[in-house]
Amino acid sequence: MEVPAHELFQRLSTSISKLHSGPPPENVLPSTNALSAARSMLHSHLQSQGVGLEESIRHIQEDLAPAFNSSSRSPNYYGFVTGGATPVALLADNLVTAYDQNVQVHLPNETIATDVEDRALSLLCELLNFAPEQWPHRIFTTGATAANILGLACGREYVIAEASAHRTDVEISVGELGITEAMRKAGIDEIQILTTVPHSSLSKAASILGLGRTSVKCLGEPDAPHKFDMQLLKKSLERPGAASIVAISASEVNTGVFATSGLEEMQEMRKLCDMYGAWIHVDGAFGLFGRILTSPAYSSITQACEGLELADSITGDAHKLLNVPYDCGFFFSRHRNIAERVFQNPNAAYLASGNDANAIMSPLNIGLENSRRFRALPVYANLVAYGKDGYRAMLERQIELSRGIARYILETDGYELLPQHDTPQEEVVNSIYIIVLFRATDEALNKQLVNKIKATRKIYVSGTAWDGKPACRFAVSNWMTDAERDLPIIKQVLQAILSDKESVQS
Repeated sequence: MEVPAHELFQRLSTSISKLHSGPPPENVLPSTNALSAARSMLHSHLQSQGVGLEESIRHIQEDLAPAFNSSSRSPNYYGFVTGGATPVALLADNLVTAYDQNVQVHLPNETIATDVEDRALSLLCELLNFAPEQWPHRIFTTGATAANILGLACGREYVIAEASAHRTDVEISVGELGITEAMRKAGIDEIQILTTVPHSSLSKAASILGLGRTSVKCLGEPDAPHKFDMQLLKKSLERPGAASIVAISASEVNTGVFATSGLEEMQEMRKLCDMYGAWIHVDGAFGLFGRILTSPAYSSITQACEGLELADSITGDAHKLLNVPYDCGFFFSRHRNIAERVFQNPNAAYLASGNDANAIMSPLNIGLENSRRFRALPVYANLVAYGKDGYRAMLERQIELSRGIARYILETDGYELLPQHDTPQEEVVNSIYIIVLFRATDEALNKQLVNKIKATRKIYVSGTAWDGKPACRFAVSNWMTDAERDLPIIKQVLQAILSDKESVQS
């Protein structure tokens, strides 16, 4: 007998409530035995007769769920910058599933789903100290990778139009003509993406859009690769036959450092890009939320975030510091006219929404997807629940823990903070945002460090590389972060690894 829908939903809601109530789990990762047991329980073949709702629910809850990691529920998950889902975001996300809205066309007489998305994006602008009216092209995406694709797609359209304006009065569009014909008519030989230590998704976006991974060119200073060499940038923008997209990393993925350090630098870059018809795109998946900080204790971060409003487009990630469920990123652009030239969904009369020029834009005409989950609702719920002060307090706790970890690394023989600095210790600590990169000084231990940390199942870190050697990265973003509770756990794990090494050597 089938379970009535209302009863099934109530049971699932009760199960979720139990899962997320009480203290965070002690272990971030499931045991090896739990992983093996769950794999053995997976159905290998599709049966003619299904097992039914009751058994499938039991199978998922009892056989499979114990082998999922606790990335969302544990504040000690520092791997993939998983913020976790707040209680209100969790509730909203379950309502998203229950109502199953396809937020693709603005249908004001049928649903307020697009109104909620537009309002959530407007509130998000306000949280980040952006004027919503200056960012008329705004949309939720699956994540920062998709948002970076949007940014480069808009940038590609813009720079070709800017170049063609000097040759013809006819509007040349990649969306209409294709990239080869549009570039030929605009007199462009190449489109280059000028950046410093970019996230890997930038090269992926370049590949998808036909620009090519080799179009991504790093113009960092020799002793500070995350900072633009302004002379080299100017020289690159001047190249004959080249159109340029300048991509700025607002907090680099490995170290958390910013590509720019203040308003004057952004103003100089804006002036240069305007002079040569270039598009400025900011990848702010990690650092954009630094704009909500106000205390002098975070001056290095707030200064680095100054002037980002001068960009043409911005990428952000909501499932990081906004603490909503995967998958949720966002994209802002100051150029509404570019949006429909790139993403217009033509020749489908049944998708017409009858929008006027001032109405909410149908998401399918300004983004990648025609079929879209209602991911705006958890964002709206969180913004309403916490407000600007709540998010500021949340981020301050995350920075406090990050700086506590950095201070411990600096003070502990056997570990070293990366990148290495000649500046005073307190100055180094005060430059830390939410990323802490480090390694063990013993090379043999360093090769095993990430696995040794994960093997404790108490904390989870990312493995990465720095200067050709393995390194570990903490990325603190969970809404439950509490330095007083979490830092002792981290210290205990890291100290125990050093103690084990010493006991083996003795």
